[in-house]
Formats: sequence, C-alpha cells, structure tokens
Amino acid sequence: MSDINENQPVISARNLKKSFGLFNAVNDISFRVDKGLCFGFLGPNGAGKTSTIRMIYGFSPLTSGDIFVFGLDIKKQYRIIKARIGVCQQENTLDPDLTVMQNFKVFARYFDLDKKTALERASSLLKFFALKQRSDAHVTELSGGLVRRLVIARALINQPELLILDEPTIGLDPQSRHQVWDRLEGLKKQGMTILLTTHYMDEAARLCDNLVIMDHGSILAQGVPQSLISEYTGESIIEVAEPEDDLRAFLRNKKERQEDLGHRLIIYAENGHELFREISGRFTHKSCLLRSATLEDVFLKLTGRELRE
Repeated sequence: MSDINENQPVISARNLKKSFGLFNAVNDISFRVDKGLCFGFLGPNGAGKTSTIRMIYGFSPLTSGDIFVFGLDIKKQYRIIKARIGVCQQENTLDPDLTVMQNFKVFARYFDLDKKTALERASSLLKFFALKQRSDAHVTELSGGLVRRLVIARALINQPELLILDEPTIGLDPQSRHQVWDRLEGLKKQGMTILLTTHYMDEAARLCDNLVIMDHGSILAQGVPQSLISEYTGESIIEVAEPEDDLRAFLRNKKERQEDLGHRLIIYAENGHELFREISGRFTHKSCLLRSATLEDVFLKLTGRELRE
C-alpha cells in the first residue's frame, strides 16, 4: 500500500540543474507531479527531457537542486524510491537470447520476487498488454510494436506506484502507437501515476493531464494541454499561402497575433470564422485554411520552426 498523502505530490522538483562540464542540460527547473495523473515532458531533441527523468529515478546525480519522490529525497533514499517505481527507457533493454517469459523472470529477481509471484504477475501483464500468445517466443521474433509493449509490461513487474516512460512509442507505426496508448490509458484508470517524455504532440494531448514544454534545459510553459492552447494560440488557426502585403498591413492594423514565415502566414485568431471569411473574401485568391489550434502549434510557437542538428 502507498503511504503517499493524498495532498502530497508524487514528484516534487525544485531548482533542478544538471550540467555536463560547461553545458547545462537542465537549467534551474521546478515542477510537481500529482498522484494518479499523467505528466508529460515535451521538447525537441536535446531539450533536457531525458536528463531530467534520469535524475528522478536515480540514474544520474543532480548537479544542484532537490527532487523528492513519494516525499523521499532522491539523494539519500534512492534505493527505496527505485523499488517503488517502474522505468521504461528509450532503448530496448530486453535480453535477445531469452523468451518473453524468461525476460520477466530474470527482471523479477531485481525486486526479490519469488518464482510463483513473478509468474503470476508476468502472466497478468502479458494478458493486459495482449502478449499472452507470445510468452514462449524469443524477443528477436517480435515486431517493434510488440517489443515496446513488452518493455513497458516488464517495467510493471514490481507493481510500481510511479511509471516513468522515456519516449514510449518512438519509431512505432500508427497502429502500434495506438495499442500502447490504449494500455497506458488503462493504467491511468487504475490510478497509476505516469511520467513520460515525448515529442509527439498527439501523444501528449491524448495522454497527459498536465505537461511542461522544455527547450535548451528550461521550462517554457506548463499547464493543462487545452489551457496552453488557449493561452498561446487561441482556439483557431488561419494559414494563408503566399500572403500579399495588403493582407499583412490589414493584420498589423487589427493587431492579430501572427507568425510571418514569408511564403506563409500563421494567424492565431480568437474569432477565427469571422476573420477567415474577411481574409478569404477580400485579400487572397491563394490557399487559405481555417482549422482548430493544436498542441503542436503551441510547441512550434515556443520552440521555433528551424531545423536543428
């Protein structure tokens, strides 16, 4: 049974920093993760997401700041914390020489589970993740989607109170991604707290109750996905291809929020339908599109659209 006070966050991070020499991977960030929620870290590659979660589960020492998990100090009580969490890293850490069930049994030893308990839990998890029919298959026989589901399932063998997922669906096809999402939503319904990193905006919008958007080691925005959309972009987006100068002057006069990409205008509109009719009727014979704003629009507005190394 969990001894977490209902009002106490599962994770509390204060003024967290992580440096590698002169490079600051995580630069003075603070956040909290409440019990029973899915909390997301969004950001481009190199934003500091993985560096942050590696500190949370005790893999990487803090440069400075504090992290408390279940009210326990990660610097002093990481062994107790690690016994109560499950971690799914980006990399496939399964043993290719073993079968699916054998991977569970070996992993269960890290948590000092007896054979009977390990077998019961493994069987239940394989059924939950729709892997029961592959229990005797070798890992090398599985598709990428099955491997990812297996890695997540194995991370639950110790019945953790907190599940940490680093890019849980990276490289998967759409069908496999949705299968993973379905299982993660099932875990949320059971009351599990989930922490995930992702750069898939649709994944974050579907799974996360709360999230932060990071870049260059800092938090740029934090909140509920729909609230972030309302705050940073408004409800509607108008995209105009090959905009003309008179349209630009019109928008400046109306003080509409916009991004001018040269060949394309991105307009963040509060009253999208009315403005769309006016623009398409008065100013352009080119492509003019009205659509709902998404978390991806917020992400691109905050982190930029340029290519990165």
